[in-house]
Amino acid sequence: MSTPDIPESSRSPAPAPEAFAFRPVDPAADGELLHRWVSHPKAAYWMMRDLRREDVEREYAAIAAHPHHDAFVGELAGRPAFLMERYDPRYVELVGLYEPEPGDVGMHFLVPPAETPVHGYTRAVITAVMRELFADPDTVRVVVEPDVRNAAVHALNAAVGFETVREIAKPEKDALLSVCTRKQFEDAVGAAR
Repeated sequence: MSTPDIPESSRSPAPAPEAFAFRPVDPAADGELLHRWVSHPKAAYWMMRDLRREDVEREYAAIAAHPHHDAFVGELAGRPAFLMERYDPRYVELVGLYEPEPGDVGMHFLVPPAETPVHGYTRAVITAVMRELFADPDTVRVVVEPDVRNAAVHALNAAVGFETVREIAKPEKDALLSVCTRKQFEDAVGAAR
């Protein structure tokens, strides 16, 4: 059985981060795709597994309308490959949980499971996401708050330069607040070459 929303090239060697492109989420047109991704058992930390398609569309319509929150579909060869959210932590997700600094940008990303996992694929995705965020000269550092139990994403975050600040208690989860400056990212991905 083939998975139409997972690029064929994800079944071969991992693509270079530069191979990915970003486009804004279209909540209505992308609703079925996003619902399939966020409701998959491997997307448990996304906390949307029990939502109906209409609920997912409504959630992403609210994000599209929000002045401090954006969602993007990452594409590979013109086909949907992953989901990225960018937010201003002064207004979304982390309000009152840490002291934001000028130039802080929050981020979430979700890579849907592939039929045949490819070593390095998710790392290529997070590298592409970080490059996209740092392409904005106003971005000084990227802030993330993954679930404390999500060891896989903690390892990916460390691989691209994130450092842990501390655990924080969010209403929906205990999270590991972590930050990555442009220099930390460049040093980490430069060291990986």
